[in-house]
Amino acid sequence: MKTAIFIILLSVFCGSAFGEELAGKVMCGYQGWFRTPEDGTGTGWHHYSGKKGLEPGSCSIDLWPDVRELPAAARVTTGFHHPDGSVAEVFSSVNPAAVKLHFQWMRDYGIDGVFLQRFAATTRDARFRKPMDAVMEECRAAAKDTGRVWALMYDLSGIKPGETSAVIADWKRLDEQLHLRDAAANPAYLRHHGKPLVALWGIGFNDRVPMLDEWAELIRFFKDDATFGGCAVMLGAPAFWRTLERDAISDPALLPLLASADVLSPWTVGRYHSPESAASFIKKTVLADIAWCREHKVDYLPVSFPGFSWHNLSEGRGKAAPVDAIPRLGGRFLWSQLRGYQAAGAQMLYVAMFDELDEGTAIFKCRSDPPTEKNQFVSELGVPNDQYLWLAGQAAQLLRGKLKAETDELPPRK
Repeated sequence: MKTAIFIILLSVFCGSAFGEELAGKVMCGYQGWFRTPEDGTGTGWHHYSGKKGLEPGSCSIDLWPDVRELPAAARVTTGFHHPDGSVAEVFSSVNPAAVKLHFQWMRDYGIDGVFLQRFAATTRDARFRKPMDAVMEECRAAAKDTGRVWALMYDLSGIKPGETSAVIADWKRLDEQLHLRDAAANPAYLRHHGKPLVALWGIGFNDRVPMLDEWAELIRFFKDDATFGGCAVMLGAPAFWRTLERDAISDPALLPLLASADVLSPWTVGRYHSPESAASFIKKTVLADIAWCREHKVDYLPVSFPGFSWHNLSEGRGKAAPVDAIPRLGGRFLWSQLRGYQAAGAQMLYVAMFDELDEGTAIFKCRSDPPTEKNQFVSELGVPNDQYLWLAGQAAQLLRGKLKAETDELPPRK
């Protein structure tokens, strides 16, 4: 009883995301995929670097995380140094202290929660599944303790025809072990219209085999299965899903599948590059998308992102992209999207991503004084390290009618 009362009070005073609806919430994508050699996973510098280690000339991240608020035992030294000569440190996503701090930041800035990324192709390999499960357990605990919500987002990238059964098998295993659909056992698991929400990402993109029949089977399973179903389904789709062009397949059979979803979330990362082009995209595409979704009784969750850069990651693959390819502009780029989507009628917002360092889309605290040895990193001198956390929280206030914004000018910080 005392625990329940505490959670209710936490919800009231911290702007908790606990609830039965996605509407009114600002959610982030949470990769949780960064590993370090000593974290017990046996996967080395996974998502930080390749086999050589994390040192000058061997790096795959474009933002440097700010780990100074972590306890010393949770900070991992690297071969890099900051300009002042201090050793540059990072974190492991399987470390409970790191996950706990990330959720504390969400609470402190008013971000409602996360979609925890779960890559379906790797759920069949115990070497990768075990640390993913560990990160999920820490997210479950941290979300409950901080009054945030979380939900699984299965990314089907890399899944080939005949392999979507891996998603079903993984969900069955997790639900049997953790009772994810049970609100009493998992009060922090996100529910939408009273049902546990499961996100399935990757439908309808033209860079993969469509597999629409298998997607239909997946949707039916999560919605209707007598034992493991009863879920609300969110579909992650291409930016140009409605017109069946550009990043989307041209097959009209895609649209009925999207109409069967409870929530539709088009992927717009990289589809525009400035506040002006974001505004144009919203005017030319999003307004009609929202109208379509309303007509088909599907909730619309637009995706915003703070900027983009994958110079070090792409350099490791043989062709380096420019650093800071889509500039952050001190937060103006992100805010233009958040405000623009809300003004267009969106009732919920998705920020990609909370912790994505590889592609330079992270909104959590990063260093403005990253290393300068061989590799290049995005740096914003003079911009507070919590600027993007704060803006995401301001967007939540915007959605709830507690903040007004008539222009793309950044709201004043008090």
